[in-house]
Amino acid sequence: MNTKQKVLALLRQEGSVYSGEKLAQEIGVSRTAVWKAVRELEKMGYHIERHANGYQYLASDVLEASQIAQTNLLADNIYLLDETESTMKDAKLAAMDQQVTPALFVAETQTGGHGRFGRPFFSPKGQIYMSLLLNPNQSFDELPQYTLLAAVAVSLAIDEVTGKQTEIKWVNDIYLEGKKICGILSEAMSDFETGQISHVVLGMGLNFSIPPQTFPEELQKKAGSLFPDGQLPVSRNQLIQLIWQNFFDLLDGLPDASYLKVYRQKSFVLGRVVSFTQQGVNYTGKAMAISDLGELLVETSEGTKVLSSGEISLQSIH
Repeated sequence: MNTKQKVLALLRQEGSVYSGEKLAQEIGVSRTAVWKAVRELEKMGYHIERHANGYQYLASDVLEASQIAQTNLLADNIYLLDETESTMKDAKLAAMDQQVTPALFVAETQTGGHGRFGRPFFSPKGQIYMSLLLNPNQSFDELPQYTLLAAVAVSLAIDEVTGKQTEIKWVNDIYLEGKKICGILSEAMSDFETGQISHVVLGMGLNFSIPPQTFPEELQKKAGSLFPDGQLPVSRNQLIQLIWQNFFDLLDGLPDASYLKVYRQKSFVLGRVVSFTQQGVNYTGKAMAISDLGELLVETSEGTKVLSSGEISLQSIH
């Protein structure tokens, strides 16, 4: 640990005011070095209150690998970026370089993030933009329903930290109080020699704390965030850690399909009339069920249609 990291660790541990002299003595550096370290920490976004008798650490929302890491996801494999074109792209490039997995890429902001069908993201700084790289080495038929697993993991994590109930719009959007707060995207990379799925990338964009008026006008009625008033009961680190802890717990629990039960319970599409386009033809029907493969079964006048991710776009829910 360098001086900056040592100062941060001691301030966090103490909680109350910690004198510069005491910090210097415990770390074995000069008081000037402590003062410089505090300034660097403040520039990074940490809130440190200065008192006549020393420094006091206040709750700060700075992304830290050590705070996100858990048993299945080591800090050494968590990559934090101030700005990137897309964490999905970062993860796919890392797969080509044989990155140790699971690996997580988290950015403060994205300049070229996108969702399904190439739709662009509104990506202001200070939210959660991340992609998880996995190395399953399985055939496509053997793969877990990663998108559904991730949706349940995120939904349950948000429920826990907000005390509210999220809903899932088939197949990959999380809604809170009628507004979209999170989108999930999954992509698979195959090995042409073996025919196996060598890597899977799960990308998420989650609106953590955005004042409603700062959304583009066309999104203000559709999009929301977890903490629009800026009052943060948890940090982004804590929420990210909880999301992936849920995800790996669900993954470790397979073939138990309990996540499918939660997914279905949280769906606000089931039982409602939906309009969609499939293979260039427009249909309207009632969403009846979600299969074990994550398909949406819709009863139309032309019979039951089976909708899978990638071939349809839900246009309206009545």
